[in-house]
Amino acid sequence: VQLQASGGGLVQAGGSLRPSCAASGHTFSSYAMGWFRQAPGKEREFVAMITWNGVNTDYVHSVKGRFTISRDNAKNTVDLQMNSLKPEDTTVYYCAAGAYRREVDGYAYWGQGTLVTVSS
Repeated sequence: VQLQASGGGLVQAGGSLRPSCAASGHTFSSYAMGWFRQAPGKEREFVAMITWNGVNTDYVHSVKGRFTISRDNAKNTVDLQMNSLKPEDTTVYYCAAGAYRREVDGYAYWGQGTLVTVSS
């Protein structure tokens, strides 16, 4: 599976963005999908994940109620709707395909990252 993330950008605090991840390959629906983020000098951290069929989702506490992960298996895409953005959400966001786990090593395939910048 090859993943291509897009949809990052610059937004003011309180605004919204909707990064998207497009997958190539016919096995997309076999994988759970996750979004992670990584700030310079820090470890990559879990943000959100969704099961292969979209039934179950999970979020890191800091984004619950603000971010929503969704997927469309017909289009091979997974999105992260980000609302009420805060300056501390600023960093590079990565999509990943793999197991339904919060750990980085649970995911075998990674996109290239998309930068989200939230100004105060």
